[in-house]
Amino acid sequence: MTSRSRPSKPVAGGTPSPEGGNAGARFPVRPPDGSLPSNYADLLADVKRRVQEARVRAVLAANSELVLLYWDIGHRILKEQDQSGWGAKVIDRLAQDLRSSFPDMKGFSPRNLKYMRAFAVAWPDRSFVQQLAAQMPWAHNCMLLDKISDPETRHWYIQQTVKNGWSRNVLAVQIDTRLHERQGNAVSNFKSTLPPADSELVAQAFKDPYLFDFLGTADLHAERDIEQSLMDHIQRFLLELGAGFAFVGRQVHLQVGDQDFYMTSRPWACCSVVTRTRWSSNMPSVASRSQLVLQSGRLSS
Repeated sequence: MTSRSRPSKPVAGGTPSPEGGNAGARFPVRPPDGSLPSNYADLLADVKRRVQEARVRAVLAANSELVLLYWDIGHRILKEQDQSGWGAKVIDRLAQDLRSSFPDMKGFSPRNLKYMRAFAVAWPDRSFVQQLAAQMPWAHNCMLLDKISDPETRHWYIQQTVKNGWSRNVLAVQIDTRLHERQGNAVSNFKSTLPPADSELVAQAFKDPYLFDFLGTADLHAERDIEQSLMDHIQRFLLELGAGFAFVGRQVHLQVGDQDFYMTSRPWACCSVVTRTRWSSNMPSVASRSQLVLQSGRLSS
């Protein structure tokens, strides 16, 4: 269960606390459709669109920083090799030391450091990387390095990938079928825009393991995957139990006084049973948790 603070206000059906506040617990009820204004559907659609676009901009901004970081590292390695005669052993040692300093980041393998160097060789102009190549996930850029040696052709595929939101697999197919020869590989004056929010490129950016490691959110992503697996098993188990059981929902909103809590799942049988797969560190004691859950069950029944 996770919690979020909210402005203090009375809670219908709650029990006043000794301090004069309201310690009541309840599951907020969704207002009926008949009480909503006529333009509510348009409002909801507009807000959802804005949320989707903001999420895309956020993940692409983080991806851009990651790709630029990799270019900077590759450029520095290239410079040291030219000036100081660095060999492969130095890259291996650098990879080992970076992984020791950043154990939660998987992008510092010797192989990936060599990709960073090749990336800096392929695109010596950092401004070009920032404007275009950094709009693609790192794995897309590595594929282009492996499959295409001509800079102009590589540039064309970057434009088409960002414009059409191609996934890595789709990009590989287009390269293998030599799409640039069939459509003409003239590089156009490309205006940087967001790829479609529902495109496969954006979906892969949201799941990019390099990006999760870079942001330090890999553990949270793994936790969500574990939670999803647990929820799948719980729902199958309740279905096997048959009549008398129901799965109310996951991340169920529970309002307690001036705080919002979100329970991972809430199955129901003859009495309320809550399956907890995660409690936040600022939750009350175990006894208080059970009391709040039982109270909320009585109030919402």
